[in-house]
Amino acid sequence: MAWLRIDWGLYIAALGLSLIGAVLVWSGTHVDVGPALAVRHLINTGIGVTMAVLLLRVDVRWIRATAPWLYLAGLMGLLLVLSPLGVTVNGSRSWIHLPGGFSLQPAELSKIALCVGLAMILAEGRDTTRPPAWREVLTAWVLAGIPILLILLQPDLGTALVLGALTVGVVAASGAARRWTLAAIGGAGLAVLAAIRIPLLDSYQLDRLLAFADPARDPQGIGYQTQQARLAIGSGGWNGAGIGQGPQTQGGFIPFQHTDFVFSIAGEELGLLGSLGIMGLLLFVVLRALWVALRTTDPFARLVAVGVAGWLLFQTAENIGMNLGLMPVTGLPLPFLSYGGSSMFACWLAIGLVAACQRTHDGTDRRPAGRQLTFQDRGGRAPVSSTRGTPR
Repeated sequence: MAWLRIDWGLYIAALGLSLIGAVLVWSGTHVDVGPALAVRHLINTGIGVTMAVLLLRVDVRWIRATAPWLYLAGLMGLLLVLSPLGVTVNGSRSWIHLPGGFSLQPAELSKIALCVGLAMILAEGRDTTRPPAWREVLTAWVLAGIPILLILLQPDLGTALVLGALTVGVVAASGAARRWTLAAIGGAGLAVLAAIRIPLLDSYQLDRLLAFADPARDPQGIGYQTQQARLAIGSGGWNGAGIGQGPQTQGGFIPFQHTDFVFSIAGEELGLLGSLGIMGLLLFVVLRALWVALRTTDPFARLVAVGVAGWLLFQTAENIGMNLGLMPVTGLPLPFLSYGGSSMFACWLAIGLVAACQRTHDGTDRRPAGRQLTFQDRGGRAPVSSTRGTPR
């Protein structure tokens, strides 16, 4: 009966987005490579769904107990990328090649690691009313700063911004003083400025940022790409040209359209109505994560759900914004729709995390709390019994 009480709407919305993404990837690549990339997108979706469904049966207390190891694993992946094992693609050393022709982008999976790591620090030893102490907030920002710095060294400004936005959302939701959030936003701005001035970013990444303010600055590069994407979206009208019928998409005028600019395919071939439908499904996923955060009484589960919502909301807004010319191009994929295995796996693991967090308030998780731990305070009073879970 537990399966009947799962929020299947969350899974169905994410699956719908992934399947729409497969259609868009096919439309943007079938002229050159046939259905190969669309099939791989579906395989990645199947793997991601499997991982998310498996997380349905995981106790949130277990996730919390393993959070330090997940965080360390995320750091290890980022360090491996910067070692001789890392592979540079499009100017960013972000990939590790695996046997069998597969590749992994650890920065994507670090979003999951940071989500649970921050929630563990800010929820440890707290109930739902006491705000975190300044030491806990400072520790959280140090934990976030390490992977952000490693990702900037690749360099990958887009993912670093996602981790920064995720951290701001989690710290704010933890009840920390407002000055911490304002200081974090200011620090993020200074970090971006430093990345540009030092410079940590490659020349092509700087061109992306500068071309946002002046598309004519790089008319044959990123300026051309953004102009073609806006032209494709603008030509779609209300109903679009139809799948496989968009002149810009089928003519191959937009480089890397099936990854960073997959939304331009939707705009041209599905039109405004189809694009609004995609945006509605993405917003639904974000709102369901926030709904879980509001309903649960477990501080750890609440912060994990808020982290997922902040991550997906920021990444969606940035990707769609850069397709519309409203945001600088940072190379972020559109969740569930863009082609890429690491991004797909991370997004579906996020769905599984939210579903696991939901089970802390719907009564479906009633397994024993496990071994009791006792702690003797300094005043010599009787031991206090506690567990890793929230008292029920």
